[in-house]
Order: sequence, then structure tokens, then C-alpha cells
Amino acid sequence: MNIEQIREYCLGKKGVTEEFPFDEETLVFKVMGKIFLLTSLEKVPLQINLKCDPGKAIELREKFESVLPGYHMNKKHWNMVVIDGSISPKELSEWIEHSYNLVVSGLKKSEIEQLKNLQ
Repeated sequence: MNIEQIREYCLGKKGVTEEFPFDEETLVFKVMGKIFLLTSLEKVPLQINLKCDPGKAIELREKFESVLPGYHMNKKHWNMVVIDGSISPKELSEWIEHSYNLVVSGLKKSEIEQLKNLQ
């Protein structure tokens, strides 16, 4: 996947916005105002940070050389994935979905209701 495909996939999810809250190169995707994916547009190869269940985070790091503890993030809950072709688009999509779902599961009840009512 490239940045355009990742962007399209993320924006296709309910309640997702994109912004540059830190600087002009760090693209952040949020669901209901909470970050689930961020990336530097300047890094080559592309690298994305994804929220991850702590147990699964360790499992993925052990299985894939291109999955590392999240750069500048809580290493227990975030993985950095180097998009170097070693991870299939299907797996990347699943990991993005996992990150999105983790963030949604942590939303307040009122935010979840608000998300459900979005078109």
C-alpha cells in the first residue's frame, strides 16, 4: 500500500478525519478526535504508527522485521510499520482496522452513539 491507498482506506471509515496537528509533514488520522494512525510524509520508505493490542503488538514485532515499537509513541500500545513491501496490503488493512476498532472501543458511550449516527 502507498500513502494514497492508506489515506483512501482510512477516510472510508466512519467518523474519520485527517489533519496535520503537529507539523506540515505528520499526517494524522482520527476517529471522533482520537488518533488511530499517523505517518510522516517525508519518510522513505513510508512508515505508519498504528495502535495495537499489547499482546498482538509483541507478536507482530517478533513475526515481522518491518514492525517495530511505535516511534515517539507508547511502545506498549503502538507499532511502527515500515511499508517496504514485506507486509501484504491485506495484512496492512487488517492492522489499520484493528487500530481503528481499538480506538472506537475506548470512546465514551455518547461518542459511540454519535459515531453510529454518522452517514
